[in-house]
Amino acid sequence: MGDLVTRSVGSADAFGALLAGWWGSTTIVSRGVARDASRLPALVAERDGEIAGVLTFDVCDGELEILSINAVEPGGGVGTALLAAATELARARDCTRMWLVTTNDNLDALRFYQRRGLRLVAVHRGAVDDARRLKPSIPEVGEYGIPLHDELELELRL
Repeated sequence: MGDLVTRSVGSADAFGALLAGWWGSTTIVSRGVARDASRLPALVAERDGEIAGVLTFDVCDGELEILSINAVEPGGGVGTALLAAATELARARDCTRMWLVTTNDNLDALRFYQRRGLRLVAVHRGAVDDARRLKPSIPEVGEYGIPLHDELELELRL
């Protein structure tokens, strides 16, 4: 397996098909706001010239919000590399925090983020129920058969 390289791209537009495959569409809903992830800036991980993963983000008011992070093949260090690159980018832009939301069923993500220093700072009760108005394709039941209702907010103070 070759070295993993991350790079910044101005827009995730070239990765729209991948994003849609991972998320059911390029629409990502976070904290009641729907965004087209393919129009967001992104970090891309490549291995041997092939796309290994994509992280989309937005920087606003001195904070970097991660909207999506996915690896083509989970478990190979791609997510860790993308998260580290996002942390470096946030620090370079003088952000005070990097944050994201995930859903209450995403136990694997909670383990992943907490092991990399992010802390759980809020539970937004019913936020996923509300998000279905903006993106009706969000399922009622998620991973491990857990009903999807809430957003969990995690952050890394910089």
